[in-house]
Amino acid sequence: MIIPAIDLIDGQTVRLYQGSYDKTTQYQQTPFELRDLYAEAGAGVLHLVDLSGAKDAAKRQLPLLKQLMQQSPLPIQVGGGVRTEQDVIDLLEAGASRVVIGSLAIREPALVQQWLRTYGGDKIVLALDVAINDKGEKTLPSHGWIEASNITLEMVLDGFIAAGARHVLCTDISRDGTLQGPNVELYQELAAKYPQILWQASGGVGNLEHIRSLRGSGVAGVILGRALLEGKFTITEAIQCWQNG
Repeated sequence: MIIPAIDLIDGQTVRLYQGSYDKTTQYQQTPFELRDLYAEAGAGVLHLVDLSGAKDAAKRQLPLLKQLMQQSPLPIQVGGGVRTEQDVIDLLEAGASRVVIGSLAIREPALVQQWLRTYGGDKIVLALDVAINDKGEKTLPSHGWIEASNITLEMVLDGFIAAGARHVLCTDISRDGTLQGPNVELYQELAAKYPQILWQASGGVGNLEHIRSLRGSGVAGVILGRALLEGKFTITEAIQCWQNG
């Protein structure tokens, strides 16, 4: 499945380079224009990220997200700064198909596991961003990629799977926003090791060949951000490539 992504700061469509707010590119298309374009082309799910809310809970864009989701012709998964159970409730009530939870899953795994049990594995996406160190370990920076950690992906996955996790969005930080190609080997390894998870690959896709390279990796979906916004290929071409090779 092709999953186009829209990152939002103060209502504007943006992209961060490798997670840095200091490296922000703003785009002309509104999130509503993009949503409708992607839906019309046949995208399966839309991925929304509230970057304002991720940085500062007081700046959450819930009214905008609600508007985008309640009028949406396609399912939407949404994240960015989910810190409390009320945040989960608010987003689900606002129309989210799934709520994406990132750094909190690393900092407070027991809490997020409880939410998985409460709301079910199909309502939550774990966004686990990996930084592969010089030992080849998949470490998980814990706060918007800002704080390094010694926690590895494998350390946390078993507990989440036991709690009912079904969807995991995995980003190789070193590839994010670079258009240099996805880490296919990472996804092959994860999909083989954890076949019960529907993996979403994120980071590095810059051309149709990159999408093609992920088709046999075992991932269930591919997140596309910058490449679509910069016209490297169209959403229609991406969907056709994913479906037909």
